[in-house]
Amino acid sequence: MSRTAALAMPSADGRFETTTVERRDLRADDVRIDIKFAGICHSDIHTVRGEWGETSYPLTPGHEIAGVVSEVGPEVTKFKVGDRVGVGCMVDSCGECAQCKAGHENFCEKKTVFTYGDTDVDGTITQGGYSQQVVVTDRFVVRIPDGLDLDKAAPLLCAGITLYTPLKRWLDHAGPDAKVAIVGMGGLGHMGVKIAAAMGADVTVLSQGLSKEEDGRRFGARDYRATSDAKTFEELAGSFDVIISTISADLDLPQYLSLLKPFGTFVTVGLPPSPQKLPFGALINGDKTVAGSNIGGIALTQEMLDFCAEHDIAAEIETIGADRVDEAYDRVVKSDVRYRFVIDTATIGA
Repeated sequence: MSRTAALAMPSADGRFETTTVERRDLRADDVRIDIKFAGICHSDIHTVRGEWGETSYPLTPGHEIAGVVSEVGPEVTKFKVGDRVGVGCMVDSCGECAQCKAGHENFCEKKTVFTYGDTDVDGTITQGGYSQQVVVTDRFVVRIPDGLDLDKAAPLLCAGITLYTPLKRWLDHAGPDAKVAIVGMGGLGHMGVKIAAAMGADVTVLSQGLSKEEDGRRFGARDYRATSDAKTFEELAGSFDVIISTISADLDLPQYLSLLKPFGTFVTVGLPPSPQKLPFGALINGDKTVAGSNIGGIALTQEMLDFCAEHDIAAEIETIGADRVDEAYDRVVKSDVRYRFVIDTATIGA
């Protein structure tokens, strides 16, 4: 075992503390990564604050990891020391089941091991990217193209793939010149606008207010509407082939379904805290679909990174030091960030 500097949350109502976490000795197929940047995802906040159920403390979160390979196991051929790489929400799976073989490691039939707060194959609790090193089996490491800066690439490992997956699936289904609405203009939503526009869609942002309209149009949206204005739902009724909701708040689903064309699809990547009401009539009237989407497999994550590099897409970030992570968490909850905080891990323990 080796130890690396890290930030850890001691309890659900605590504040981050500087500590060290253990990283295993390299197995034959392992890659050791010197982490340079780690994005802050809202799911990190939900997890460490105990909002998504029982959590093992102390916990080092972080699943938007960008860094450089510092060591490889003897059987690793895909990566070498010095390569620019990333790690997202998963660090292992069985690799043998039908889902894994199909490239859907996030739905492993035996067990997907998530990057932090999960039980690893050796029985230890995984610790994430708010640290200076991580060791991961090579199957779960992706290459960050040279065209992407590491700090701006880090959020792509969760926010990017979370939006790329449903957009690729449902825009392929909708066909060329699809009209897409992105609900919410936060860390997820701004990536959705950029990716959907690069895929050729006609993009509208549906946000509570218009304070981010200039940004939304700069990212590629052709229209930007306030959901707080009742006229929005009247004027846009029957307009969209696909709606992607990125918000984790209660929604009036029939109201949003009214914005779909016949055969349109409403997809959520947000997770509201309470069950949502869905009258079946809102689906039957127009043959509409309600769907969910959950990150994506490793091959699709690599495809997303290559797509972003090709189309000059990166996250809009605010880089912070380790001493500002607690402040950043509070600001994320208040939606006071444009659009993703990224930790410079060199400042951990500095």
